[in-house]
Amino acid sequence: MSSTASSGTASSGDNPTASQHLFKLANQFLFGRKEHKKQPSLAITYYKGAANLGHTQALGVLGFCHEFGLGVDKDFKESERLYLEAAKRYQDGLSMARLAFLRKYGRPNVKIDRAEAEEWADRVRRLREPMRWIVEAATLDSNAAAQYALGVCYHDGIGMSKDEHAAFRWYKASADQGNARGQGILGYCYGEGFGVAKDEEEAMKWYRLAAAQGETVAIYNVGYCYEDGIGVEKDVKEAVKWYRISAEQGNAFAQNSLGYCYEDGIGLEQDLQQAAKWYKCSAEQGYPWAQCNLGYCFQNGIGIGKNDAQGVYWYRKAAVQGHARAQHNLGFCFQNGIGVQRNEEEAVKWYRRSAERGNIFAYHSLGYCFQNGIGVTANEQEAVFWYYLSAEENHAPAQLSLGYCYRNGIGLPKNEREAVKWFRRSAEQGNALAQNSLGFCYEEGLGVKKDPARAVYWYHKSARQSNPWAQCNLGFCYANGIGLEKDSTKAVHWYQQAAAQNHARAMDKLGMHMQNGIGVQKDLTGAFQLFKQAAEQKHVSAAYHLGNCYERGLGCAVDLHQASVWFERAALAGCRNSHERLRRLLFQVCLSPGSSPLSMSDDVLLCSGFINGHSAPAA
Repeated sequence: MSSTASSGTASSGDNPTASQHLFKLANQFLFGRKEHKKQPSLAITYYKGAANLGHTQALGVLGFCHEFGLGVDKDFKESERLYLEAAKRYQDGLSMARLAFLRKYGRPNVKIDRAEAEEWADRVRRLREPMRWIVEAATLDSNAAAQYALGVCYHDGIGMSKDEHAAFRWYKASADQGNARGQGILGYCYGEGFGVAKDEEEAMKWYRLAAAQGETVAIYNVGYCYEDGIGVEKDVKEAVKWYRISAEQGNAFAQNSLGYCYEDGIGLEQDLQQAAKWYKCSAEQGYPWAQCNLGYCFQNGIGIGKNDAQGVYWYRKAAVQGHARAQHNLGFCFQNGIGVQRNEEEAVKWYRRSAERGNIFAYHSLGYCFQNGIGVTANEQEAVFWYYLSAEENHAPAQLSLGYCYRNGIGLPKNEREAVKWFRRSAEQGNALAQNSLGFCYEEGLGVKKDPARAVYWYHKSARQSNPWAQCNLGFCYANGIGLEKDSTKAVHWYQQAAAQNHARAMDKLGMHMQNGIGVQKDLTGAFQLFKQAAEQKHVSAAYHLGNCYERGLGCAVDLHQASVWFERAALAGCRNSHERLRRLLFQVCLSPGSSPLSMSDDVLLCSGFINGHSAPAA
């Protein structure tokens, strides 16, 4: 049979006339046509007979009967089997359309696969009159299941041109006859304003009617309405109750929602193991959101043993279904070699796919890749383009990155006022790095009028979020009375907070307070250890102070060799004091062991030829 032939009336097999006769009889008994009394179970017998004789539509219609419980018990798994056989053997349009639906939305025991759903939908679009049987059943026979299915065709543009108003009309016709799935999807239409004016209370009414008939999607949607307060007073405990009912009947959407309720402690006590369990139930049914959530659990050890490779496995499962967040997370794994061999080009590929679906995280990640030449040729203008797309969508990290670009003239002309604008937008969303950057702008008068008190305000906000840079900056403000009253004790407190996070500048500042007993009890040994830790991070001032400790025996034994080593490192980094101290020390150790350069004036040293009048520029 040609793939472009009509799938409406053609038949095949050893006896096409007989198979067509049986198929017509089946339709007459299913719908009560031509004065036949409706006998759905007898219709099933005739459909089976027609199918056995090779009728091209009979298998698909049998699948439809099993899906909707027409003449047989409802059985989604059996309907899937029959649809697959009919689609592959006969290119049956009805079967392909229903497979596109089932693969996109799933049903209990039927696995979701949105990539496959698109393939089936594309194949339907190549057929002529693929939905003829459904159209006749919906229009001539007013069959509620067919009306619902026809509404789906208009809804998703499968076998029909997309038309939300036509979809709504057919859903309403089905729902008015008491069809549970028609009632459930009608609730969706009212809830979303799809083909009809939005009416959340009306949505809840139809969801309840469908839920009362055991429709698992409607049961889930009742829970969703309770969670978000849609058409009903918000009640997260009631939401969990409905999610659980639907989840225990195998609904993948509800299983995922129950999982995140357990993860975040919404409507019940937090239980990460239960969260991972329900995510897994849903993920194994192919629901991409759950696959992404399960991947995140594996990557971060949430309610399940940490396993980066499994994280990548589940991210990939969701990513190939077009799940934008999973595509971004998979790209991040490739970029950083998490659970998979590092591959920056592959990372960019997945970031691009995610960005094509409008993921603002992917916009930002692409910007970072272009700025730093990760998986692509570095292109600062392209980086700014992606940062801007993400920033305009109110993504705080991208707003921060765009602010840095403006402040430093990366990919666009330097503009400190624009930098402040983007820092502020990010900071007002609570981004700690942006809050610190905005504070620095106020402290230094960059792009904004200098305002030390405002600087302290933003440093405080950032510091309370444990940003060590802001904690150190706040400590410096307290130490020097910048924007507030000088308070050495509070300065020490904030330096300690930052130093505990291994912040080199804070360790150096705290070391000076401890060495001199300012705002804290004097502790030369503790100060020495802090200078050492900071100097090993190549902090220039700490290297100078460490050299001073070794030279003078402050908190350690005198060691002029170590002193010269650290003075030299600091001097090479541009520290003028270290440069002078190093020359004095070298004179003492190497050339005049009987005297101390520390007691000699610069004039004496200069006349002796050991200071040439030049030094490295200050840092």
